[in-house]
This record gives sequence, structure tokens and C-alpha cells, in this order.
Amino acid sequence: AAAGLSYVGAYVINTYKSYDNFLQDKYALLPAVIIICVAVVMFIIGLIGCCATFRESRVGLGLFLAIILVIFIAEVSAFVLGFVYREKVKTDVQVTMRSVFEKYDGKNPESTVVDYLQEQLHCCGVKNYSDWTTTQWFNSTGNNSVPQSCCQQEAKNCTGHLDQPQEL
Repeated sequence: AAAGLSYVGAYVINTYKSYDNFLQDKYALLPAVIIICVAVVMFIIGLIGCCATFRESRVGLGLFLAIILVIFIAEVSAFVLGFVYREKVKTDVQVTMRSVFEKYDGKNPESTVVDYLQEQLHCCGVKNYSDWTTTQWFNSTGNNSVPQSCCQQEAKNCTGHLDQPQEL
């Protein structure tokens, strides 16, 4: 279990390095770090449980049980907090994404991240393609279109024009 959690934590950290412009809050990757720390603690607790079992120590097994119960309570608490604060996280991410979309000019690093995000997640804008109509880039181009990264992969002749929303 500890190895699996370590992998998940490392995978999350590695994956979200590509989206660091969207995750401007320094605490955004805190859950992944916590997962890795929990994995280390679980490994140590597993060793305590194995040693207590091997030595047939009632005190060691009692300590192991108490630690497992504390971990279970912490997991339930984390689930409840995640459920309660899910809307706040959603709102914070949308606000940050909108600010990054405002900086889009097709050339800067934020633009590259936006294009990468839209291509990888097969999406356009924060909620949909109409989010682009309020950006500075959309108003400065004057061609009534969204970036090419909004185009569906199977749409061969997609230009990003808003008069063909089925291709976005």
C-alpha cells in the first residue's frame, strides 16, 4: 500500500508540473506531498505491525491497532473536508484559469500551457469556447475565432472560427 501511495503522489506531482501556471497557489500540490508522507508513515507502521506479529507482542499489536484506528479517522476526516471544500477549490481553479487565459497571446509561456491543456484535456476555455470572447487575445485578433488548440483532433479543416462550433 505504501508503494502504491508513493507512486500516486509522485505521479500527481509529475503530472501537474505541466500545469504550474494554473496552480499558482503554493498549496495546490500539498495533497500529493501529504500522500507521499502518508506512504512513508504507512511503511513504518507496517514494519511495526510485522515486528509485533513476529515477536507475538501484545503491546506491539495493541500499538499497531491504535495507530491503524488513528489513520482510519484521519482518512475519514480528509474525505469529509474534501467533500465540504470541493466548491471552493473549483472556484479558485476557475479564477486562476481565467487569469491565465487573459494573458494568452499565442507566443508567451502561458499561451503554450493553455494550448497544451486544451489539447490534452480536449476542451476549449474554462467552461466552453465562449469564454474566449471576453479575452484580450480574442478582441485584439478581430477574426472571431478561438486558438487552434480548441479544434477537435478529427476536424481536419478547423480554423477556430466561432461560426463552426461543432468543430471546437
